[in-house]
Amino acid sequence: MSASILLIISLLALGTGYLIYGRSLSRRYELNDSQPTPAHTHKDGVDYVPTKLPVLLGHHFSSIAGAAPIIGPIVAAVFGWVAVAVWILLGSIFIGGVHDFSALVASVRHGGKTIGEVIEEHVGTAGKRLFLAFAWFLVVLVIAVFAHAVANVFVKVPSTASSSFFFIFVAMAFGMSIYRWKIPLWISSIIGLVLLVVCVILGLQVPFILSFNTWKIILFIYAFFAATMPVWILLQPRDYLSSFLLYTLLIAGVVGIFYASPKIVAPAFTEFQTDLGTMFPILFVTVACGAISGFHSLVSAGTTAKQLNKETDARPIAYGSMLIEGLLSIIALITAVTILNSDYEGIMKEGGPIAVFSAGIGSFISRLGIPEDAGVTFAALAISAFALTTLDTATRLGRFMFQEYFEGTKAQKLMSDNRYVGTVATIACATYLTFTGTRDALWPLFGSANQLLASLTLLAVTIWLSKLGKKNNFLKIPMIFMFCVTITALGFMVYKNIISGDIPLVILSLVLLGVAIILVSRAKAVSSQIKSAKETKF
Repeated sequence: MSASILLIISLLALGTGYLIYGRSLSRRYELNDSQPTPAHTHKDGVDYVPTKLPVLLGHHFSSIAGAAPIIGPIVAAVFGWVAVAVWILLGSIFIGGVHDFSALVASVRHGGKTIGEVIEEHVGTAGKRLFLAFAWFLVVLVIAVFAHAVANVFVKVPSTASSSFFFIFVAMAFGMSIYRWKIPLWISSIIGLVLLVVCVILGLQVPFILSFNTWKIILFIYAFFAATMPVWILLQPRDYLSSFLLYTLLIAGVVGIFYASPKIVAPAFTEFQTDLGTMFPILFVTVACGAISGFHSLVSAGTTAKQLNKETDARPIAYGSMLIEGLLSIIALITAVTILNSDYEGIMKEGGPIAVFSAGIGSFISRLGIPEDAGVTFAALAISAFALTTLDTATRLGRFMFQEYFEGTKAQKLMSDNRYVGTVATIACATYLTFTGTRDALWPLFGSANQLLASLTLLAVTIWLSKLGKKNNFLKIPMIFMFCVTITALGFMVYKNIISGDIPLVILSLVLLGVAIILVSRAKAVSSQIKSAKETKF
């Protein structure tokens, strides 16, 4: 079978999903542009900033589209390409997109707060703090891992490091141009993109050569400033301009696949049991961000909700971005299943999933007359740029959750009202995990913890809609499915780590299971109260 056919089916499915199911979701939430968003009602020039649709779409997409939607499908390809493709398409349209969109709308309707605030209002303060502590731990782990990964790229490819830091100043100038100098967005965008190319050229001429640990320290310092500066100065414009790298990568991938029309040589299905584990639940946990990711809800209900200019922008920004990420995952899958199994295993062993993706993209676009080496380099550069955007966005999200955790406590003035304390605490913990190597021990938990976070987000929004007396099966069914996936995956992890004698991971896995059980039991109690109240009323 030609990969072009799979790509056409995917484009049709994702496009139809956006037009039909996305419009249905907008009607369910009764999006209303006459109702001011938190970006206007809480406008402070730091976190709450009304933002034009293209700019916020770029920020949101850059923040959620890291390396995970590329790595997951390529690794999961051992189960067979049909199983992976079906889960990516169905998952992104009916679960992941719904999850991201719902988290954004729920946050906007709760003053731009995180999902923790939704849980507090509808489940209780204890539930909120439990959720925030769990989500904050996940974000700290992401920061630690991505700081390590970006530093590694900067050491291996010094030109990428210099280009990235030249680009920071371009991004800040872009932010000033549209918010202070009032230069039209299209003019600022053209100038910004030209300067982005200049940054790449300068990076090749002036590579920054520093040690691995020095880069990690510099990255944490950068993350501190990115998380505390007004969002319009650095974080938002950098993510917006960076998004054009991925747009270009997607277009090049799509055109290259159609032009090259490679054959899918990998089997449609392999077997239910592989070296990764059983198809259920491991396939769903491994694909991760390609279909649904709890981290996306933190972005939707974290930075994005505070910048949404009008409610109807939520559909293209949250739902649309998830479907675009689904397309990226399909392209990643195609790069893996169009190479011979022996080549797949060799490249995976030598360079990992990113190397498979870069090699595939380079091969596809070389048919367009572009040197294959240039294509491989561009793909690697785009991925490293998004790893850096995830790093700075995650740090800001960590700060938000830290501040919300201490709201209403005696320590609120120090811990919650001051944005610097939460940022320092978040970075300090991530620094510890990075320099001690603890991140490597904890990372196996990330897949399950990330999907558990998605399940809890779906649970929170389901309870909110239930209290409003609105139908919520479009959330409840995905929520139940994701709970089954994550709880089963954590159960397997507990068993596996007991056998291997890794007691710390056993304990942490049980803690995550405990978090899920407590929040589900509290939510069930609330649901029973709502049901009783309705029956009494009638």
